Amino acid sequence: MKRASRRCLAAATMLCSVGVTNAQSRPLVIELYTSEGCSSCPPAEAYIGSLSARSDVLALSFHVNYWDELGWHDRFSLPQSVERQNVYARKLGRSSVYTPQLVVDGRDDQVGSDGQALARALSQNRDAVPIKISVREAEVLVEIGASANARPGDVVLIPYLRHAVSAIGRGENAGRTLEEFNIVRAIRALGPWKGEAQSFHIASSSLPPDVTDVAILVQASGQARIMGAAAHVLR
Repeated sequence: MKRASRRCLAAATMLCSVGVTNAQSRPLVIELYTSEGCSSCPPAEAYIGSLSARSDVLALSFHVNYWDELGWHDRFSLPQSVERQNVYARKLGRSSVYTPQLVVDGRDDQVGSDGQALARALSQNRDAVPIKISVREAEVLVEIGASANARPGDVVLIPYLRHAVSAIGRGENAGRTLEEFNIVRAIRALGPWKGEAQSFHIASSSLPPDVTDVAILVQASGQARIMGAAAHVLR
């Protein structure tokens, strides 16, 4: 386990295509905090690759930048990923951030892959705020359904790149070629959600150019537990 201090669309051809999560079902959200500069991370990246093929899991890789100072700049690293990981560190009682860290549904964390922990998480009941994502001409439409007695939350847009291969020139993984999956390219708060139906329109041109998919999370206020999740293919 590696530790670090806290210093750290082309949508026109896809008219009216739709992705939906309803009140009976939603994927379990697995967030991997990782870096191309961390020698312990490639097995966790491979684990995310295996999870990405499952319909009952939404696996996302958040690349952090606090490994960049060791000689290799991770082209996918985002300051927002570090900010998000720092919030989890405080909420989960960790003294520092680390990689590879897996955060499960915003509630628990673990180091690397743990099939038994995943099976336990999948067997638990999961809140499922209704979410519909559709692509219409030059925008992504996100519709959040109403949910009685729900906790207040935040709607978060996460555009991601489905797959990449990176040749690493320096750092702990120097000389290796890494295969990476579901790489988060931005984290954007769309607005608060208070249990009522609402919609958001996102211009396709505002998304990073290499994005292939988008995910929507409804997360309890203060970056607490995940209450709703859905993903949609853009290209």
